[in-house]
Amino acid sequence: MGENFPQLPAGFLFGASTASYQIEGAWDEDGKGPSIWDTFTTEPGRIKDGSSGQVACDHYHRHVEDVGLMKQLGLGSYRFSISWPRVQPDGRGPVSDGQAGNRGLDFYDRLVDELVGAGVEPMATLYHWDLPQALQDVGGWEARDTAERFAEYAALCVARLGDRVAKWVPVNEPNVVTLAGHGIGEHAPGRALGFGAVPVAHHLNLAHGLAVQALRAGGAMAVGTANNHTVVQPASDSRGDADAADLFDSLWNRLFADPVLLGSYPEGFAEMMRGPDSEDIAKDLHTIRQPLDFYGVNYYYPTSIAAAAVGAEIPFEQRQITGYPTTDFGWPVVPEGLRDVIRQLRERYPDIAPLYVTENGASYGMGPDEHGVVDDQPRIDYLAGHLGAVANAITEGADVRGYYCWSLMDNFEWAEGYAQRFGLVHVDYDTLVRTPKRSFGWYADLIRATRESGQ
Repeated sequence: MGENFPQLPAGFLFGASTASYQIEGAWDEDGKGPSIWDTFTTEPGRIKDGSSGQVACDHYHRHVEDVGLMKQLGLGSYRFSISWPRVQPDGRGPVSDGQAGNRGLDFYDRLVDELVGAGVEPMATLYHWDLPQALQDVGGWEARDTAERFAEYAALCVARLGDRVAKWVPVNEPNVVTLAGHGIGEHAPGRALGFGAVPVAHHLNLAHGLAVQALRAGGAMAVGTANNHTVVQPASDSRGDADAADLFDSLWNRLFADPVLLGSYPEGFAEMMRGPDSEDIAKDLHTIRQPLDFYGVNYYYPTSIAAAAVGAEIPFEQRQITGYPTTDFGWPVVPEGLRDVIRQLRERYPDIAPLYVTENGASYGMGPDEHGVVDDQPRIDYLAGHLGAVANAITEGADVRGYYCWSLMDNFEWAEGYAQRFGLVHVDYDTLVRTPKRSFGWYADLIRATRESGQ
């Protein structure tokens, strides 16, 4: 293999990830209903550059071209998300011929066929944050009923696509949905409930469990999850910072992994889960803890936590980690943090399913030079470092079977708008022209070299 390539085992699955609202565009075509992000982006001040995903990368119309790029890259798998309001415009009800939702499923049918034809294994995520606005209007994730509706939606998707989708992820990063969307209001639907958002976590966990049951009932080949994980470090040696870090670790990591993998909540949290329409938490936990075929890890950086000032509404605050290079997003580049996350998961959950890194990537904003070359060497260094950390984790005994780069292409980066570029492919948002970056070529070479080394 190339001298700067991480040494990964033969058969290791290389992929890339995207999300529907971030790339598809076509926000109101073919009967698609509005999502909470369609609404959120119209509210002044919510998105830093005032943009939206109405057009985004126009993947809805350009998916054949984009699958061609995946084939050129040599991807073994592509993780995409299905837009719930594209399938069920109102978030509920059957989908039959002639209905808007059926036209939405037609799109994913075409996409999956293209992927299979290109030799790229589909991994479908059912929920990557674009809740139908109609469900938000009747409570959204604050209402238990949304979890029930999600299971019905899962059944519709697997009935149509389950014969070709190799892996399913019900909910992407429920911790981000809970904290960013409902705790501080930085993401859609913009709720700032503080600790009042904790029941949202329970409903998302329940949605996961109910969807796993529905997917398995529909014949899904493999079902897992994709949780965002970070190693939490106290900002100092003080007892206050240590306690604050433990609390944040419980909120960010264990509040979602424990119920899925252990069937329990961290101490003191079960009672907080009781929203106005909650039922028996113990019974729900039995539903949430479903056997999984794989466990997905999304990792970007470790987190430093300090105790907040006395009287603060939230008892912890995040501190900048110093001593490392940073991405254009200001995130520290700490590859060994990914190995630490994998190690921590294995220690906490000895019976955990095989692992996949379902998201990992970095924002660097360079564009094409006068020769059309996008020289994003920092991204190459980032990928090499983090894939090296995965290789080290495997050497230590971790069963890590694949890695999905975030992201295939530049896209709408939520509250940041289009300012942050995570793609292996540069997208000109005026012309929608795709330009593979140098990192694209490096990743393609790594994929090819790893495959050849196993032959």
